[in-house]
Amino acid sequence: MPEKDIQFKVFRYKQGQDAPVYDTFTVPCDEDTTVLVALQAIRRDDDPSLTLRHSCHHASCGTCGLRINGQEELGCVVRVLELGTDTVVVEPMSNLPVISDLVVSMVPFYGVLNEVERPYIRQSEFMQQADTPKGIEMYTRYENCLECGLCVSACPIMGSDEAYQGPAALAAAWRVFEEPRGNDPEAALDWTDHAHGCWRCHVAYECTEACPSDVQPAEKIMSLRRELTKRKLGRLFSFGR
Repeated sequence: MPEKDIQFKVFRYKQGQDAPVYDTFTVPCDEDTTVLVALQAIRRDDDPSLTLRHSCHHASCGTCGLRINGQEELGCVVRVLELGTDTVVVEPMSNLPVISDLVVSMVPFYGVLNEVERPYIRQSEFMQQADTPKGIEMYTRYENCLECGLCVSACPIMGSDEAYQGPAALAAAWRVFEEPRGNDPEAALDWTDHAHGCWRCHVAYECTEACPSDVQPAEKIMSLRRELTKRKLGRLFSFGR
């Protein structure tokens, strides 16, 4: 497929600026050009002051989270021509403070996420030589979260409730309950059991839709609610005896 000129409308903001603006650039793209590669071309050829964040280029590090045509995506895996439009709007993630252009501060994200005592234990689905226990077809990874922040950006509650713990942290709390490995699962449940925890979710499932790694944070939040409800009912019936 021959190259095609694509217009990129890029969000721009520097500290001290009164308001953000959008700059437009033209980038020739072929079938392999990703949004991240196009942004790097803009910085290299047109405007070296453009600020963006990236690392691995293959959806493993989670650092290139962006809003692309209004959708939360990892820029390194979105092929420009597959978007099917001549104009691509690129913006920073929502619900996190903008530092510069397309770079947001992840301090609030990690501030909440690090409140969860998380077991960093991973099992690989790629160990073909490993024998699996009876009844299990294959090993799957226990920890899929890239900590990219896309779920927080997509969440409609994060923009209206600064105290909301958010989908990434709540999903991490459920993983502690599923696989405690030395942590306290009941404490993880307690941590989410309040008005700004798992009960604040409006079940929009936007976080699950945005997740690039199949973590399914919305489903994890519903699991927290279910387990907390079971626990509350169990205590109620026990108290009534």
